Amino acid sequence: MQTQTIMEKEAAQAPSVIKNQMIANQPLAAKIGATLREIAPKSVMIIGRGSSDHAGVFGKYLIEIEVGIPVSSAAPSVASIYGKKLQLENTLVIVISQSGRSPDIIAQAQMAKDAGAYCVALVNDETSPLGDIVDEVLPLKAGAEISVAATKSYLATLSAIAHLVANWTQNDPLINALAELPAAMENMIASPAQLTPESVASVKNMVVLGRGLGFSIAKEMALKLKEVCSIHAEAFSSAEFLHGPVTLVEQGLAILNCAVNDESAAPHQEQIEEVIARGADLIHLRQNDAIVHPRLAPLVVLQRFYLDVAKVAVSRGFNPDEPKGLKKVTRTL
Repeated sequence: MQTQTIMEKEAAQAPSVIKNQMIANQPLAAKIGATLREIAPKSVMIIGRGSSDHAGVFGKYLIEIEVGIPVSSAAPSVASIYGKKLQLENTLVIVISQSGRSPDIIAQAQMAKDAGAYCVALVNDETSPLGDIVDEVLPLKAGAEISVAATKSYLATLSAIAHLVANWTQNDPLINALAELPAAMENMIASPAQLTPESVASVKNMVVLGRGLGFSIAKEMALKLKEVCSIHAEAFSSAEFLHGPVTLVEQGLAILNCAVNDESAAPHQEQIEEVIARGADLIHLRQNDAIVHPRLAPLVVLQRFYLDVAKVAVSRGFNPDEPKGLKKVTRTL
């Protein structure tokens, strides 16, 4: 099935975007890394909505694994609606926003800066007002993104987070792996589809299961299934799913298995085998033969998914470039 949606074209640009991003941002990422080693923050707070919040889940796992300090997700309404100020001294605050223009994100960033946090913004629009608030802007360098459903900008956000953490921890193997990542993503683009229109032809409800870093992209996958395919999808950690929601399997629930090759692979597979034994209908998303650093494995799996989900949307009669009722820049208070 050949389609020419903008979503697919932009998703396919991700490898070149990340390649250029790594080159352009290395001096700045090194500077931010040095500052973080000097400050030695005791905690991290990540501000974001929608896909940006899901990128924050990737950041939470990555920072807690590699740096060893706790990471929390901000509640932007605390500043924008309730008008409250948090105690954020000795805290790194990462603001993630493709546009950098949502009032609640701006309000939370301003509150964090006023509260004494060291603030770094990951934005695609380098002219956004966030640049006037935070200490540093680490640009995504994704270029114009026309499709309402974010693809290349989301992948560029994950690579930017990995780039920041690698420089913070002076992790040369991870820095080198980021340079090799675009080639692995190109291989996934050339690989066969994994999520096909036929596999979800009659599906109205799905669960997406992942574990660890894979769970962060499972959340993004569930959002995209809702946004562009009108499939009601929810993401769970495969471990959490067994604590109650697994009973849904008996109702013939379709499950998307988001598998990444890192330390979580074995326990995740055990939980997948459990739901298979209960009669679940599974579709598997894997990195196939793509060899990447385990911290970057989610990016290659997501690269293939973005191309596949656009075709699924078209097969179901939807335009993934302009999902009904959605706008490219969402401004919430």
